Amino acid sequence: MQVTSMYFKARAREKLRDERLQQALARLQTNFVDARARAIAELPDFERFREAAAQIRERVLAHLDVYLEEFEKNATARGAEVHWAATHQEAARIVCEIARRHGVRKAVKSKSMVSEECDLNEALQAAGVEVVETDLGEYILQLAHEPPSHIVAPVVHKNKDEIAELFEREHRRPRQSEIEALCREAREVLRPHFLAADMGISGANFFCAETGSTLIVTNEGNGRMVTTLPRVHVAITGIEKVVPTLEDLATLLRLLPRSATGQSITNYVTLSTGVKGEGDLDGPEHFHIVLVDAGRTALLGTALQPMLRCIRCGACMNHCPVYQSVGGHAYGWVYPGPMGSVLTPAYVGLEKALDLPHAATLCNQCGVVCPVKIPLPELMRKLREKQMERGLRPWPERAALRAWAWLAQRPRAYAWALRLGARLLKRMAGEKGWLHWLPFGRGWTEGRDFPAPAGKTFRELYRSRGGS
Repeated sequence: MQVTSMYFKARAREKLRDERLQQALARLQTNFVDARARAIAELPDFERFREAAAQIRERVLAHLDVYLEEFEKNATARGAEVHWAATHQEAARIVCEIARRHGVRKAVKSKSMVSEECDLNEALQAAGVEVVETDLGEYILQLAHEPPSHIVAPVVHKNKDEIAELFEREHRRPRQSEIEALCREAREVLRPHFLAADMGISGANFFCAETGSTLIVTNEGNGRMVTTLPRVHVAITGIEKVVPTLEDLATLLRLLPRSATGQSITNYVTLSTGVKGEGDLDGPEHFHIVLVDAGRTALLGTALQPMLRCIRCGACMNHCPVYQSVGGHAYGWVYPGPMGSVLTPAYVGLEKALDLPHAATLCNQCGVVCPVKIPLPELMRKLREKQMERGLRPWPERAALRAWAWLAQRPRAYAWALRLGARLLKRMAGEKGWLHWLPFGRGWTEGRDFPAPAGKTFRELYRSRGGS
């Protein structure tokens, strides 16, 4: 997926003017935010589970090499083949090699964000393999030639009429108007692909060191068919998703669906362990697991390490006022919202995503709802500091901050500057008391008027009312 994060500001302005998108984003409140609140209320001691989940994820990161080696040993013992990919490009190359080795002509896919990171579909198609997305949202986007705009509901930016028009054009069938009919049409089109595919490709929400298993959670039956019907199954995931035991998985699964979709449990929880055994009615003959680094180990031992706890629930973006206003495509890479504001600069380079750490109000709604207690605002602040240290911010911004820092260290000069500023802004506002334009602050007044100060500083007002 091409990185366009450097155009965040321009794309955000465009998305704010998109009426259809704004109507679609309004559904986040009822479909995810309100649903999560109800699901969390049903779970006693939610905060205790949240603390336990954070500790599980942190324990994994402290001993990542140990758990990865244990996983490889147990997965191999059950007939799987584990591959290690240092980069996105290497991961795509490995999957293409697996396809070539097994003579694959068609692959069906369950939803996988890591495969989006790796541009896997494009690599396979270039190698002569037909790739069919089978998650309904991802299938719609494949027909539309668009990237996902949300990690859980990838097609949240489209409405029913747009999807009906797309199906009519691509399927060349009479237009359907009801959601049930559209879903039935998609099933009818996709089912032959499941039966004809040589390879099934899935992600892995987690993989278990204790058993050598991979795990996916889905609300559609496509994940089960992708992992059991084709003779070759490839699971591709990030190395940080390892979990020590099945008991630890159970703890995380209490939080993931509640945080993601507001469900107490998803419709399908699928554990894949090894290859088809003697007497088994289904399952792959060959099971390949591709573990991807692609920048993850570079975060270990740094201030950004807590980001590796992420379980990809999407709660942070559902509750983020910025994401709720501009949607996912404005962020310009695989991961949108607060998680993307940290992951994208970390994985593709800070210089390619200068605006993302600033695409937040730092209100901490994302930190409060994160099921593994990632301090997202603090991580974005750390990235802002790195930008300043490396001189990546525009020079007027750097100069203004240096001037403010100089004043802040000199109380008398700071107080004098505040008095001057308060009086100047009061005069600029005129009799009505509203500023229509701010020097060095156009962003505040482009879409709103700014209330003028009282003409005196807080300290002056406090003293005038008897304060000491």
